Amino acid sequence: MKAQTLLPTLLLSLLAAEACCAPVLSQAATLPDAPLVTVAEQSKFIRTGRYDEVQRLCKAYADAWRDAVKCTEFGRTPEGRPMIALIASRSGVLAPDEARRRNLPVMLLQGGIHAGEIDGKDAGFLALRELLADTVAPGALKTFVLVFVPVFNIDGHERVGRWNRPNQVGPEEMGWRATGQNLNLNRDYMKADAPEMHAMLRLLNAWDPVLYVDMHVTDGANFQHDVSNTVDPLYSGDPQLHPIARALVAELNSKIAAMGSHPLDFYPDFVREDDPASGFALNVYSPRFSTAYWSLHNRFGLLVETHSWKDYATRVRVTRNVIVNLADMMAKEGSHWREQTREADGRAQALGGQTVALGFENGPHVTTIDFLGYAYTREPSAISGSLATHYDPTKPEVWHIPLRDSVVAKASIQAPRGGYIVTAANAGWLAEKLSLHGVRFEKLIKPANDAQVETFRATKVTYSQATFEGHTMLAFEGAWGQEHRTLAAGSLFVPIAQANARVAVALLEPQAEDSLAAWGFFNTAFEAKEYMEPYVAEQVAADLLAHDAQVAAAFKKRLADDPQFAASPSARLEFFYRRHPSWDERLNLYPVYRVAAAP
Repeated sequence: MKAQTLLPTLLLSLLAAEACCAPVLSQAATLPDAPLVTVAEQSKFIRTGRYDEVQRLCKAYADAWRDAVKCTEFGRTPEGRPMIALIASRSGVLAPDEARRRNLPVMLLQGGIHAGEIDGKDAGFLALRELLADTVAPGALKTFVLVFVPVFNIDGHERVGRWNRPNQVGPEEMGWRATGQNLNLNRDYMKADAPEMHAMLRLLNAWDPVLYVDMHVTDGANFQHDVSNTVDPLYSGDPQLHPIARALVAELNSKIAAMGSHPLDFYPDFVREDDPASGFALNVYSPRFSTAYWSLHNRFGLLVETHSWKDYATRVRVTRNVIVNLADMMAKEGSHWREQTREADGRAQALGGQTVALGFENGPHVTTIDFLGYAYTREPSAISGSLATHYDPTKPEVWHIPLRDSVVAKASIQAPRGGYIVTAANAGWLAEKLSLHGVRFEKLIKPANDAQVETFRATKVTYSQATFEGHTMLAFEGAWGQEHRTLAAGSLFVPIAQANARVAVALLEPQAEDSLAAWGFFNTAFEAKEYMEPYVAEQVAADLLAHDAQVAAAFKKRLADDPQFAASPSARLEFFYRRHPSWDERLNLYPVYRVAAAP
């Protein structure tokens, strides 16, 4: 439908929002310090403020609570805007080094990675104000440090439009999904292209939050549930953290359900688009996404997704409730979570030789769930030519639909016992990437001649037909095998015995879902640069057939067994070129090796 047809529904929903959030609004209205109140609250959640409000509020909070809030800039966007974080704690700790020294747990709240989904910004300021005033979760801020990034995608936040999110009810105007460079930050955690991501990764490495909370708004269908909270690691990462993660989200959902929400513990994305009867499937996110990425660091990542068809006041209220309850949980359990994640760091040191999954998919098990939906019809559309779904939100009903609730590894590898070697030619740029991700490495001072290594040689390379986030993606078939190679001085050794071993594996295993190789950073290794003219290849082939019986026999067999090969003049000539000394032995050789021990 055209976006304009949503306007009456949108305005009615927004005008009704005041009643929904009356307790929160009345509390805000009694505050003596008006500069601490957001545009969203002042407008009764019709509007959200621009980024100058974030800058103003950051300073205002720091001025109002000088002993408990610090306003800091942790980077600059491509369009020159300051990236701001509020550091809040009543523990006396407002610096990362001191938090680490005191072994104080940290929670990092992130809003606006998709800047049109801005609930987290307004909810975060509201919740933080209440926490600082001790009107909710009293005393909680004495026990942990809260790092609040109101807006991650700031340049996108300032690309304001009324219909940037046509399937979302409010606010009246909102920002844009992608950055000023048209990058989706929530696909950038592994490849780390965006300057904003560089700043965020440095912030994460500095503060090392035990819990990283990324606040979003869903797309998709219309139903009664108002939020989904999903956590990592739940299927990937350190298995001993899985039950803690499961208990974390179960406790959170129980708390907000008691406050009137209808939470989910999975992301409600239909198996078949726009078809409720197809049901849902559990998602295991790859580490290009925030929460899955942070779980590779043996920490917890929580994805908060309020429902796009709830009005803005409702969504802000629900997000605020999530934050307040998380603060209470951090006060009671944050130190335990930190202790458990530190133990996971120790287990990661022994990852060498263990089986590590490179990606996941749904298993065969299906269960039927009761899901709070609305009455709907599926009718042929004269516009699209397919079935179109129409919801009636005046008629709540329970859907009995399937949930694919099991997860299995798509592919696995055995992690190297020693680590990885990055060839000297790639050491410069890769050292920068590894440092951003907190992965430790050493530079080889002297060459290692005739070193025994494992190499990956691709037998088939498949390129994506279109670019994705500016990259031509690659998928590889091939295998690791033993070879002897010279390791030049300046090569990097990335030991597997480190806390971020899982990050190293995810970055450097070529067949991992979001490896640097999969993102196309090594594409030139799989491109032929030298060639043999056909007339030269004819001469080489004739000589080999005449003087090498094994080659002649292999050629005859290939002709008989492979009709496609037999019909291709170029493939037949390449058969002989590959057996000539001029053939590039590095073609399809991945320039990162495995080693069983430090060189």
